[in-house]
Amino acid sequence: MRKLTMEELHRLSKDEYEHVEKLPVVFVLDNVRSLSNVGAVFRSADAFRIGELFLCGITACPPHREIHKTALGADETVPWRYFSSTVEACAELKRMGYRIYAVEQAENSILLQDFKAAPNCAFVLGNEVEGVADEVLPFCDNAIEIPQEGTKHSLNVSVCAGIFMWNVFNQLYLKR
Repeated sequence: MRKLTMEELHRLSKDEYEHVEKLPVVFVLDNVRSLSNVGAVFRSADAFRIGELFLCGITACPPHREIHKTALGADETVPWRYFSSTVEACAELKRMGYRIYAVEQAENSILLQDFKAAPNCAFVLGNEVEGVADEVLPFCDNAIEIPQEGTKHSLNVSVCAGIFMWNVFNQLYLKR
């Protein structure tokens, strides 16, 4: 076994990535505090060709050295918008015809393995301590959760984002 070279990986250039088809989904960061988490979400969004990120409230925005350090340049390739509140972002998504899902442990939530991804979906990822804000939930069509069996009942927001992005990428891109 040997690792593949950069040439063998056939990575897109920044210009090529700008013009390649993206998945018609949005990930919404609801007051995410950690700049490293924001950078990691950008990096995963680039890897899985996520259509857009909505950064809300106290979530930091590029350009920022700490975001860039974790994103490794994905903060320059992934489309994003800033909203002063997640409620404002969700209202915009509703106007755009998106179905919105809270990534949250909630009553009657859908387990991730049972969720069927579709175009024009948005996924709200919550604050590291409080999760998705209560005032955002009325905008959500449902909640989706990752089953967990350990002593902790939450995952780091960037880890959660990566799992969800992979799931959506797998369903909408790889299995088409």
